[in-house]
Amino acid sequence: MKLKTITTSVAAGLLTHSPALAQKPSEVPPVKHRVETIDGLDIFYREAGDPSKPALVLFHGFPTSSQMYKKVLHGLKDQFYLVAPDYPGFGESSAPSADEFTYTFDNLASVMDKFLEKKGLKSYTLMIQDYGAPVGFRIALAHPERVTGLVVMNGNAYEEGIAEEAWAPIAAYWKDKSKANEEIIKKNVFTHEGMRWQYTHGTRNPENINPDNWNLDFFKISRPGQARIQLDLFYDYQNNIKRYPQWQQYLRDHQPPTLLVWGKGDAFFPEPGAEGYKRDLKNIDYNILDTGHFVLEEEGDFVVSKMRSFMQGISQ
Repeated sequence: MKLKTITTSVAAGLLTHSPALAQKPSEVPPVKHRVETIDGLDIFYREAGDPSKPALVLFHGFPTSSQMYKKVLHGLKDQFYLVAPDYPGFGESSAPSADEFTYTFDNLASVMDKFLEKKGLKSYTLMIQDYGAPVGFRIALAHPERVTGLVVMNGNAYEEGIAEEAWAPIAAYWKDKSKANEEIIKKNVFTHEGMRWQYTHGTRNPENINPDNWNLDFFKISRPGQARIQLDLFYDYQNNIKRYPQWQQYLRDHQPPTLLVWGKGDAFFPEPGAEGYKRDLKNIDYNILDTGHFVLEEEGDFVVSKMRSFMQGISQ
């Protein structure tokens, strides 16, 4: 009987004194799904948290969309303001044909920059993964005074971070933009198996990875016109590599506080790409993790915890 009394008392104390337990669910707004019109395009985005709190902008990678950041949005919405847009041609955003919109990273970044302007965001931390790096670095170069910090998750900015074997079909396409090379990419990347491989390669336990990820990506990339869109971006990626020195100079000049979380099993952007950041940054929390390209799939809890501490530190 005494044990029951003590247990009840402890539970009551926790409910009274623990903010996390005492907080009503309605006090933390849900993740919202919204659209802004930019240059005639419907840009879909996920939004979470209080806009008066420190902002975190999440730029996604290939072949996915803002859906890759669901764990971050739900995990940090109690303390920060998070915005995760889909680029044109990705996710739920407009996907005009390649004849109507020129799919280059310059143009993706331009639309994202205008999106952030329309949202009124003048100060934010950028989280960049894969394609998020060339989009995010272009914005950081345009508005260095707005970037309070970086969260880099397999977002490459160094030539040594380009894996020669994995990039071989695309490198061949840069040299010869032929139908034959396009077909090689289509057969290796745009298939259902190609989508699955992107998520499971390099992971500790492939069975831990939710197949909804690659099933959704395969559905999206199978839409009419998508092959052309993605091939155009693959071809344009060579221009990102040419800009790596500019992005490295930005890091050296502006020294944004940086949290780096990098999956060492990434077939596209191996660990040397992560090491490059250590050369140019003085304030870096450096974490190499035993997983693949999509770090959040196996290390979501760790990353969210790291991000909370990092954001608290730079917000003080």
